[in-house]
Amino acid sequence: MTEHQDNPDQTIHEDARPDAEQQQMPKLPESELPAAIVAMLFASSEPVSLQNLGRTTGYPVRQIRDVITGIESDMARLGLMMQWTDNEHVQIATIPAHAPLVRRLLGLERAARLSPAALEVLAVIGYRQPVTRPEIDAIRGVDSSGVIQTLVARELIEPVGRLPGPGNPVQFGTTGEFLRIFGLTSLEELPELPEELVDQLEIQPEETPAES
Repeated sequence: MTEHQDNPDQTIHEDARPDAEQQQMPKLPESELPAAIVAMLFASSEPVSLQNLGRTTGYPVRQIRDVITGIESDMARLGLMMQWTDNEHVQIATIPAHAPLVRRLLGLERAARLSPAALEVLAVIGYRQPVTRPEIDAIRGVDSSGVIQTLVARELIEPVGRLPGPGNPVQFGTTGEFLRIFGLTSLEELPELPEELVDQLEIQPEETPAES
């Protein structure tokens, strides 16, 4: 009977194979969680989801949210803020008070300016969204197609759907960039409009022109 002999090469290979648990990154100490969250958000050029932060650090989303809330006051003293693009995505931004200095440093002063017409269209979309181009035209009394194209190109507004009905006109809404530029964390922070302006933003369906 032939005695079985282990293959030396195979034995070495199996001994050298790392255990699956050893391949996992050790859980981040809880005391380091605030600094780790700030570091990850600082390194990202886009908003990061709470789920992604939790998955990366090994902590539950609820704890991630609590940590972010707890460090916001400390960040404000450094000229920074946590900007929420929605309830689940967050990024680091500069506080609005320092926006002029930041634009000057980056040479964005001229590029950042918006025309009165662009600001007017942004206001209509910000308070009425989702809203179609014909509805915007009806409120302003002039054609807004050129201004809308400019705002889309600058990523301040974007198509968010289509209105059911004849022609299915495109509906527009504001973007995360809109919130960032104006120093808002959500649309709920938009200032309340005077009653007379609210009336101006109201459109009856029969007043809405057909989109060409």
